[in-house]
Amino acid sequence: MQTIVARGYLPGEAGYRRLSVALFAAGMATFAMLYSTQALLPELARVFRVSPSQSAFSVSFATMGLGIALLIAGPASEALGRTRLMRWSVTAAAAIAVLCAIAPDWQTLLALRGLQGIAMAGLPAVAMAYLREEVHQDSHARASGLYIAGTAVGGMTGRLVAGGLADLGGWRVAMSGVALLGVVCAVLVARLLPDSRNFVRSTGGRQTLRVLRDPALLALYGIAATAMGAFVAVYNATGFRLAGAPYGLGPGLAGLVFGVYLVGSAGSAWAGRLADTYGRRAVVPVGCLVTLAGVGLTLVSPLPLVVAGLAVMTAGFFAVHGVASGWVAVRAHAGGGGTGQAASFYLFAYYLGSSVFGGLAGTAWTHAAWPGVVAEAGTLLLITLLLALLLRRSAKLAR
Repeated sequence: MQTIVARGYLPGEAGYRRLSVALFAAGMATFAMLYSTQALLPELARVFRVSPSQSAFSVSFATMGLGIALLIAGPASEALGRTRLMRWSVTAAAAIAVLCAIAPDWQTLLALRGLQGIAMAGLPAVAMAYLREEVHQDSHARASGLYIAGTAVGGMTGRLVAGGLADLGGWRVAMSGVALLGVVCAVLVARLLPDSRNFVRSTGGRQTLRVLRDPALLALYGIAATAMGAFVAVYNATGFRLAGAPYGLGPGLAGLVFGVYLVGSAGSAWAGRLADTYGRRAVVPVGCLVTLAGVGLTLVSPLPLVVAGLAVMTAGFFAVHGVASGWVAVRAHAGGGGTGQAASFYLFAYYLGSSVFGGLAGTAWTHAAWPGVVAEAGTLLLITLLLALLLRRSAKLAR
């Protein structure tokens, strides 16, 4: 077995800077491509003559492919290595993005989006495990926060770039622009991402069973599902709320609300620094409370306060997710390994929560309008907070 001898990168070192830029670019590209078609749904429905619900398949096929492939990518990285899988993942996803822009028909586009989701899985499945292995333990949370910040910027960029370019030249121009972003980021990852120095290959069977039996890891998976479910539920219903009285906003103006993702990016990086100083067990519950406060603020009517509530909620959510996702890798390593598998299960729970609870937001909106959506999100976030408080009581967890 390989012996781990290299000291982890510290902030200020050239290796840390290269790693941070590469993973920020990888996260941005992956999530820009993943959510790019969300801003194009009306255009896709018109061009391909499909219903609005069918046009949404362009998003769900990609997220479905990603979620399923995560269960394979994590264990595969334990045998194949982290950096190779991440480089190939971003490169393949960018190449498929180019093909999506020239897809001849609706069925081909959906097939390509499914393949693209599968290709993307190699990056989120192992990024946190790679950070835990290659970054000094005193800077784990900070580096994790920067990566999650990149995913937040990517989620916003994909929607805004696609929406803006669609107004100029249609859906093909929009997807070409996002594909170009993906190609540029893939080149940065290939050139800058440092090779693994502390990776140890392992067989996945025992490790997989262990990361599914650890109560602390199960609690972190629960945090992923409930926090993401609440976050997506609010944003899924926001478009309906802003389109109706008293706001009456069109899709373009309503879409600008995704600009608050920048607050999420800052919140993730800030929470990472706090976690390095005060510990993860202290920061995650505070992030839950901030998220709850933001959701509650959206109950008011004035539009500026609604947007402010969304911004607070977004900052709190990305603080929770940024710290908890890095915590998974630390916990798995402390228990004897399997960081790739643990990260995969965390993200599987994350996307499962998005699909299930995000979908329930439509039912909540139909039956009880915005208060119903807030009630759903608030309930999920209270469960998140309870799980975070239970983790505080575990003396076995690292900070």
